[in-house]
Amino acid sequence: MPVVLHWFLPTTGDSRSIVGVDDRGGRSTHTDGAALREPDIDYLADVARAAERNGFTGVLTPTGTWCEDAWLTTAAIARETSTLKFLVAFRPGSLSPTLAAQMAATFQRISRGRLMLNIVTGSDSAEQQRFGDWLDKDQRYARTGEFLRVLRGAWTGPFDFEGEHFHVAGAFAPRRFDAPPIYFGGSSGPALDVAAEHAEVYLTWGEPPAAVAEKVAALRERGFQGRFGIRMHVITRDTAKQAWAEADALLDALTPEQIAKAQSSLRQADSVGQQRMLALHGGTRDGLEIYPNLWAGVGLVRPGAGTALVGSHTEVADRIAEYHDLGIDEFLLSGYPHLEEAYHAGEGLMPELRRRGLLSGALSK
Repeated sequence: MPVVLHWFLPTTGDSRSIVGVDDRGGRSTHTDGAALREPDIDYLADVARAAERNGFTGVLTPTGTWCEDAWLTTAAIARETSTLKFLVAFRPGSLSPTLAAQMAATFQRISRGRLMLNIVTGSDSAEQQRFGDWLDKDQRYARTGEFLRVLRGAWTGPFDFEGEHFHVAGAFAPRRFDAPPIYFGGSSGPALDVAAEHAEVYLTWGEPPAAVAEKVAALRERGFQGRFGIRMHVITRDTAKQAWAEADALLDALTPEQIAKAQSSLRQADSVGQQRMLALHGGTRDGLEIYPNLWAGVGLVRPGAGTALVGSHTEVADRIAEYHDLGIDEFLLSGYPHLEEAYHAGEGLMPELRRRGLLSGALSK
């Protein structure tokens, strides 16, 4: 089975350096003199068109305090593209499941079936509270499970449901549409339980293959029958030397003070996945290649996905093949800056994957 490659829509902003967090949890760019590319609609449309032109299936659009709203942004950009799909991330605590069902139905119709949904339970209690969500972590996962029951029920409704967090009567989404696939991630036991019951695609952040294999096994043990995806960055070049030079440039732009401030902020998250990312590098620059061609430098300052595949196109393809052998079918990639890196991946990595039979289809013209 061929792999599916997705790209990333940088709705927090983009740069030639790592866009991470500052001591207040806000966005920042860490290269001296490197301008933050504001996430205006024209630039985001450029990234989306580059992703489509280079053969990516879809783009992940994040959710959070420092992002543009994923629903509104992707709905606008859908008119700027023709085949690109949109993996819209949102949090169940921020809107009702019936409204989400209606929004998804509308999006599917106006985009002609190009919506995918990434359900994000939330990893930082402080950020959840900014949106008026005061549930603890276990309660949030319980609510997510109920949310997804109502969401799916409304798609085929009328649907009645009475639970601890939601009580609806006659929920439905008007007019016919194709239900979008559900993507879901999380590393804790409750997260795996929700994923096994509700997700079509389980997402993990980029950890070494042995750790990823453990997650795959844990999901299968819970009866999960869906697909697996992995979220990571990529620096792929004609030669390994060129790729590692780019990684070194990103690292050289970070001062010890910037790393310390970012690490202090990131350690406050109660996400098991975030703590696993932090454990990969320990907050230092030493030993950042944690597995051949797997570099943890991004996670020194960036929340969430903190690892990158770094190497020649051949080496990066080797690692993708290795993860694919473990059961990973979908790869959600990104790189700084996202516009240029989409072309590096599209023009260098993708032909190598096609040569190996790991990627189907021809490059768009």
